Amino acid sequence: MMPTRRIKKINGIEYWYEDIPYYDKEKKQIRHKSKYLGRNVNGEPVRVRDALNSSENICPVSKPLKAYNYGELLPLQWITDELKIGEYLGDLFNGKERNMILSMVFNRIARPTAMYNLKTWYESSALSLKWPELPLKSQNISNLLSKVGDSDIPSTFMGKMFRNLGTKSTLIYDLTSFSSYSQMMNLLEYGYNRDGLDLPQINLSMIVDKEKGIPVMYDIYPGSIVDVTTLKNTIKKIKAYGVEDYTLVMDRGFFSKGDIEELLHEEVPFIMPAAMILKSVKQLMSSVQKDIESPEYLHKYNKKPIFVKPVTLEEKEFKINGYCFYDPKREIEEKNAFYSRIYDVKEKIEETAIPGWRKAGEVFKERAGYMASFYSWKQIDDHFKITIKKNAVSQRINRMGKFFLFYNGERGWMECLTV
Repeated sequence: MMPTRRIKKINGIEYWYEDIPYYDKEKKQIRHKSKYLGRNVNGEPVRVRDALNSSENICPVSKPLKAYNYGELLPLQWITDELKIGEYLGDLFNGKERNMILSMVFNRIARPTAMYNLKTWYESSALSLKWPELPLKSQNISNLLSKVGDSDIPSTFMGKMFRNLGTKSTLIYDLTSFSSYSQMMNLLEYGYNRDGLDLPQINLSMIVDKEKGIPVMYDIYPGSIVDVTTLKNTIKKIKAYGVEDYTLVMDRGFFSKGDIEELLHEEVPFIMPAAMILKSVKQLMSSVQKDIESPEYLHKYNKKPIFVKPVTLEEKEFKINGYCFYDPKREIEEKNAFYSRIYDVKEKIEETAIPGWRKAGEVFKERAGYMASFYSWKQIDDHFKITIKKNAVSQRINRMGKFFLFYNGERGWMECLTV
């Protein structure tokens, strides 16, 4: 039984197949199987890959001339259309500038590169077909960015985002700093450096719409501006954008008398964990520990037991309500991690000799890091002898598994915990 070749026509295109007969012992009959040979090119089977590489077997017109990156841009273009970002930018820039900005944004997300390489990336992407001949040379990019930075365009854009997205519920607010050696940034100033660096910095604040999961506002300030001033300005801008009935969710970095007074003065609803920096907070924690495990405070969260006790923090300047949460499982996990860490750091400090040209105190602080307050030390020859401070450890252990959440407004414990 000899195989035969035949042509199949699929969607108007001809393909060669080899028909191979064989004997099926089970069914005791002749059967056939088909083997693909290639596309019909000039009466002969040619594999597609071979055809693409052969100028003899395929017409040059049907060869691909260039490949463009397209797939990585699809979700970005969809998000841009869904949030109407292109529309808002179109109100602020001419068409070419708008497309330049979107190209820069897409590149920064999909395949970050130096600005002088942006044109090369753009030419290899499908954007060069959608938005042809964009002037993406370094000088043009610098001029456009300068135009944005020296104007109120960012503020106007954020106002459009706020109003059209209907942002009005839960806003997550945070603040960070960026240090730099630059001599060209006029906002760089010396201030409290969170990283402990002796460098000027810029403060960046950002607000995220929790429900939509996207940033809706940012602002930059000189590094010397303190947090409470930044918070004041942020609250003013939110009001200016017409946002009402919102709740600010902040981390414990904002837990200070100044920030809390400002929030209460402006009648801003907020939810914020407490930092153990105020004497009144430490006293409240000591008081709560006496009966936090009382059955009346027992609840379940994510199918696990948790104790929740309503509390009130009183200062001379203000009074705020909150909850103390105690998670027994979290307490065990935190203790295990803490004990392991405190042992490892002690061992690390003791096992390595102190360099003769350095001060022992500086070396100790460097090796102990944020754990330094849990140790006392003395130098014996060129090594440390470390003692773990019982009282410091005891105070830290007593707080494990427990934390405060304070709020302004009407809030149940579950809302405070899950918002």
